[in-house]
Amino acid sequence: MTTERNRSTGRPTLEEVAERAGVGRGTVSRVVNGSSQVSPQARMAVQQAIEELSYVPNRAARALVTSRTDSVALVVSQAGEGFFAEPFFGRVTQAVSETLAGTGLQQLLVIVQSRQERRLVDEYLTRQHIDGALLLSLRGNDTLQAELEERGVPTVRAGRPARGQPACFVDADDRGGAQEAVSHLVERGRRRVVAIVGPHDAAAGAARLAGYRDVVGAGLVAYGDVGEDGGAAAMRELLDRQPDLDAVFAASDSLAATALRVLEDAGRRVPDDVAIVGFGDSILARHTRPALTTVHQPVEAVGREMTRLLLARIHGEPVGRAEVVLDTRLVVRESS
Repeated sequence: MTTERNRSTGRPTLEEVAERAGVGRGTVSRVVNGSSQVSPQARMAVQQAIEELSYVPNRAARALVTSRTDSVALVVSQAGEGFFAEPFFGRVTQAVSETLAGTGLQQLLVIVQSRQERRLVDEYLTRQHIDGALLLSLRGNDTLQAELEERGVPTVRAGRPARGQPACFVDADDRGGAQEAVSHLVERGRRRVVAIVGPHDAAAGAARLAGYRDVVGAGLVAYGDVGEDGGAAAMRELLDRQPDLDAVFAASDSLAATALRVLEDAGRRVPDDVAIVGFGDSILARHTRPALTTVHQPVEAVGREMTRLLLARIHGEPVGRAEVVLDTRLVVRESS
């Protein structure tokens, strides 16, 4: 019988909640699905019955009725080593999780490390599986956001899209932050300022590189992947190409930290011989020796604002500014 407790799981049924609350099954369904067409008294009775019976709604059945999955995907286009090595990703993930708390939506973390995984993700991310998607670390030529929007899946990305591609995004002022960092080095009397940036096609890295070049012109640049090996190799390359360099702008704190170690191994004193500035103001910046001067990036605010915009889009609410750029600021410590 439909009123019997599910024998395979032992979970209470919708009918049991209705019986305990003294209302009809339809009233319980409306409460569970967030409908406003329920009296306060009935809603209170249903909520009390749900708590007493420890009732958990069947998400699959609910999705058939509401066309909602109550799931939001956080899609990170990054190799696993980079995801765990770069504090930015963990901080955004936590901010998204905290913002979703209490909304009834669950977060699905999807890390895309290869083209094969990209194809699998492309097949999975549909309205049948998620209500919306937050996109991190998209490369310049990645069309994932446009593809999802065409399927009716609302999206918000971190970072600006390629020029000419309309999109809902949240970004920090990467270019302005880099300008401030490099200007700080120049004002301290540094004349041979080099740069270490991330992959060529990463939007944030491109913006930070542009900020560096706004101040020093073409400059001298080396590219390093996120992680210890990439930053170390880039710093060694710069030392080989310009042995008398006297300052380094690194486009992330993790790149700056590895550059510090290479400089130390090469017998260069920081900041006496070489000054260095990172980007991100992660916890790593406070624990290097010397502590890193760095650009404070409002990472948690980026995660919160992305989630706020996505929730508004999922619920069909006006989002106001669909392009949000948050300020950065320089934090001066011992390394410069």
